[in-house]
Amino acid sequence: MASLGDLERSVMEVLWSRDANLTANELRDALALSDGEPGRAVATTTVLTVLSRLERKGFVTRTRDTRPHRYRALLTREEHTAELMHEVLDRSSDRDAALARFVGTVSSGEAATLRRLLDELSRP
Repeated sequence: MASLGDLERSVMEVLWSRDANLTANELRDALALSDGEPGRAVATTTVLTVLSRLERKGFVTRTRDTRPHRYRALLTREEHTAELMHEVLDRSSDRDAALARFVGTVSSGEAATLRRLLDELSRP
């Protein structure tokens, strides 16, 4: 999966936080609200360019039967994070060592969650 630039990540954060398909104008307005800096508004054409890139990268899809097009994330934030974790492990020369290092750095609560999830996987 391709990495995300700053504006791409901002667009994805808006899409992940909403339970609706959004137009480029709705995304532009949401980005302006989330930015918090007056005068830093993003043009609709810029949002459309970012959406086009995200669509090519496989992050979003758009409706083709309505105008204006509406966009939604193809993966949840959690699915995207899991894919990133797999990519990093796949690039590692020693996957077991990378996993061991990761597990050695998690909190006790995260370790308990990992144990519970692994136990659930091993049940028939």
